[in-house]
Amino acid sequence: MLDWFVVTSPPLSRLLDRTADAVAAVRAGRSLTEALDALDGELRPGVLALASEVMRQLGTAVALRERLAPRVPPPPVDALLLSALALLLPREGAAPYTDHTLVDQAVTAARQRSPAASGFVNAVLRRFVRERAALVEAVRHQSVAAFNHPQWWIERVRQDWPAQWRELLAADNQAPPMVLRVNARRGTAHDYVQRLAANGRSAQVVGPQAVWLTTPCQVTQLPGFADGDVSVQDLSAQRAAPLLLGRGLAPGARVLDACAAPGGKTAHLLELADLDLVALDVDAARLQRVQQNLQRLQLRATLVCADARAVNSWWDGTPFDAVLLDAPCSASGIVRRHPDVRWLRRAQDLATLARTQAELLDALWPTVAAGGVLLYATCSIFRIEGQQQIDAFLQRHGTQGAQQDGNAPGHLLPLPDNGFDRSAPAPVVGDGFFYALIHKPSH
Repeated sequence: MLDWFVVTSPPLSRLLDRTADAVAAVRAGRSLTEALDALDGELRPGVLALASEVMRQLGTAVALRERLAPRVPPPPVDALLLSALALLLPREGAAPYTDHTLVDQAVTAARQRSPAASGFVNAVLRRFVRERAALVEAVRHQSVAAFNHPQWWIERVRQDWPAQWRELLAADNQAPPMVLRVNARRGTAHDYVQRLAANGRSAQVVGPQAVWLTTPCQVTQLPGFADGDVSVQDLSAQRAAPLLLGRGLAPGARVLDACAAPGGKTAHLLELADLDLVALDVDAARLQRVQQNLQRLQLRATLVCADARAVNSWWDGTPFDAVLLDAPCSASGIVRRHPDVRWLRRAQDLATLARTQAELLDALWPTVAAGGVLLYATCSIFRIEGQQQIDAFLQRHGTQGAQQDGNAPGHLLPLPDNGFDRSAPAPVVGDGFFYALIHKPSH
């Protein structure tokens, strides 16, 4: 469902034109985030909302375009046509634009992109509006059009989660909730809900520091955001710090956050405990985001730019009491937030990512102190990046005493039982994640 609240004042034709640029970029292999980086502040929220909705309906839109116009138009025209078709599809709730307005504005955008194609775009869209129900029904037998995921992705989810695969694919096409993490050094979740209420915003406590904002808004509208009182972080991501700190670490404990960027989990650890924390990441630009987040929250860590696998290049040999490895992954658990991911990933990427994850686990395990713990996390629902990865690690290192803690949740699916209390449906559904806590014996 489209986050219409962020669609702001620029003319719809202009938003559609830039949305088509973003869609074309994704189809060419660039991320939606990268495609939107150059947009100014006035356009970005609206284009992000529109482009995200197109990504959620892209499989259906492509099937419809193939039926309505079997000959593929030039990429700039095709991207605009796909965007308009996706936005004209039936959806829950009332759309902010009438069919007539959307078609008219798409034709205006077509004139700007390719004047000779405006008549073609007009004819295709008007035919779709006339025959919408029959055309949508005609393509729904195609699995990519029905589920709006690549075929290999559909098959992987069905293989990994045979009882829930349809629900999981449907969940990917929902707009994500906006969940906040209240800085434990500056207030409680209950207090912050009251602050929001005083600002006319409805919210609910959904975890120890977690607040669900009923109606999402820009972060600049959150009371105390600039002062570090609150951050945006999904419910599932907020499990990492409590899991790593669960047994209690002494003040000043030495902790490593490997693959730390953009720093949400780094900050959460420091909000909950006084730590000697090293935030490591291979990407210097992304490490700057960690620094910016820590500055806003008035927290401190040692930042190191290096490949975590090249241990000899960054480790001084002093073991860490706790290590967080939030490993690079397919991002299959956060498709609600990044709906372009499904169209960018390829089936062969999973083997490459799984190999990187295994290399990171093996490289970082020696840095864990005797009696220490390593928390392995991925924002993935694929078993190859979750329990299968940990099973293989334990086979390699079990003789050295690596032991999995049964209290870690394992696979968290973006379904209604994904809350801090898994015995009851959650009022807000967290992202898909995997967590495994591995202990190293003290002897």
